[in-house]
Order: sequence, then structure tokens, then C-alpha cells
Amino acid sequence: MKLAELNVGYARYDTDDARMAGFMDNLDRINALAERSPGFVWRMKSDSGNATDIAVPGDADMISNLSVWDDVQSLGEYVFNTVHARFYDKKHDWFQAMTQPHFVMWWVEDDHTPTLAEAMDRLHHLRQHGSSDFAFGWDAVDMTQWRQCAVAAE
Repeated sequence: MKLAELNVGYARYDTDDARMAGFMDNLDRINALAERSPGFVWRMKSDSGNATDIAVPGDADMISNLSVWDDVQSLGEYVFNTVHARFYDKKHDWFQAMTQPHFVMWWVEDDHTPTLAEAMDRLHHLRQHGSSDFAFGWDAVDMTQWRQCAVAAE
């Protein structure tokens, strides 16, 4: 089994607005880092090389990130112990605060590529039922193994 993850949000400004430059100008760099990271398997992207222009079913204003990893450990190392953590810490500069869960993980078969519709179903399940075997968040993971937001050299 592999680990799928979905993270969604609403940009504070249009993606071509100068106030989004810190995010948009680093997408290729951060995505390339993910792809080089141990345990990375796949990420959703359009011809642009990222996913900011892929419409979320039922919510065209939402921006999504969907990827597959070998396991929770691999994803956690990337999220919390690489330069990605610096951008994670600044998410409120670029994205509106969410009032409900906006991140979900679930297990997929090794050869399965999740769809955005499937991922949104998992997120809705998490929002309605909390973390379970079907869909879970960081709250269901032992976070003591990571130095949360401690950035290692890239």
C-alpha cells in the first residue's frame, strides 16, 4: 500500500497577483524537491507542471495538491524537515484560513493513481467523521518523530 494525500486551500489573491509571488515563484522549486524526496511516488500536475490550474470538482476557486508517497514517514519528512516547512509556515500569507479540515491522507493500492474527485470524497469523509482508516489527518499520526517545521538544509 502507498499513502495518498490531498491538501486544498483558497488563495488570498489571484495567482498572478504580486502578493502571491512568494508562493507562485517557488512552486517549481518545491515541487522538484518533493519529486527528489525519498518515498515520493507521484503528484498531480497539469501541462504547467503544477496543479494550481486544475479545477477542483464542485469548487473552481479551490487550489489543490494531490500526491502519493511510500508512507507517512516519507511525507512527514518532506513536509516538516525540508525547505518546504518554510513555505508551510507562511501559508497564511497566501491562503485564507480554513475553518474545516483541508488536508487528508489515505491508503491506496501500489498501482493506483488517485483522482481529484476520489481525494475530495476522502476529505469530505474526514470532515464529517474525523480521522479513521478510510481518511485521516496528522492528528492520527505520532508527530513526535519529526521536529515539526525544523528546516534541514536543502
